[in-house]
Parts: sequence; C-alpha cells; structure tokens
Amino acid sequence: QLQLVESGGGLVQPGGSLRLSCTASGFTLTAYAIGWFRQAPGKEREGVSCISTTAGGSTNYADSVKGRFTISRDDAKNTVYLQMNSLKPEDTAVYYCAADFAPGVSVCYVTPTGYHYWGQGTQVTVSS
Repeated sequence: QLQLVESGGGLVQPGGSLRLSCTASGFTLTAYAIGWFRQAPGKEREGVSCISTTAGGSTNYADSVKGRFTISRDDAKNTVYLQMNSLKPEDTAVYYCAADFAPGVSVCYVTPTGYHYWGQGTQVTVSS
C-alpha cells in the first residue's frame, strides 16, 4: 500500500520555525517529485514548494515562501522535509505532501495537478 505521512506540524509564534516531514511507505521516493501544499480555512489549496526526483535535483517555491522555506530530501530515510523559518500568521494552514511519479524528469511544479498520492495533512498554526 502506497502511503505518505506528514508530521512536524504544531503551534508556533510568529518568527518561529518548524520542520515538516513527509515519509513514504510502500514505495521509494527517488523517482518521484514531491510537492508541499497547504490549505487554510475557506481558501483553495495552494502550492508551497516542490523538489524533483533525486536525479533531477531541482526545487521550486511559491513567491510567498521564497527565502523562508527550504525543501530537501533524504533518500536513505525515504523522507522529504520542509524547513519553515520566519513563520507568519498567514502561513497557518493544513500542510500536505504529495508525490508524482516522474522518472527522468528534472523539474517539478508547485501546482496540485499531476500529483497522484497525497498524505493526510498536518496542521501548522502561527499565532502569538
């Protein structure tokens, strides 16, 4: 059974940091592009960041998080991370990771289209 599990969410004060993890089971992530998405109450799901396959080695970020968030992957742990620094109240949302089987593709896209496997989400709340 193919599964993605997010973890690392929580409550943090503005300016703080969190690191989200997305761990796969039932498949290895090396040939998958991984995206992070978020959805706030009453809003549409939006792309946050993505990382291409291990061979591709590229990343992409939404303008709203550039310079604050960093995506990375650890293939030995079959996990992708999203390091979030300088968090703002507007970053509050449920964060989801998703996987797109894309062998030989060197780029990734920060749009939900094309991502076939999704995790259940983890809540991030930025508030004082």
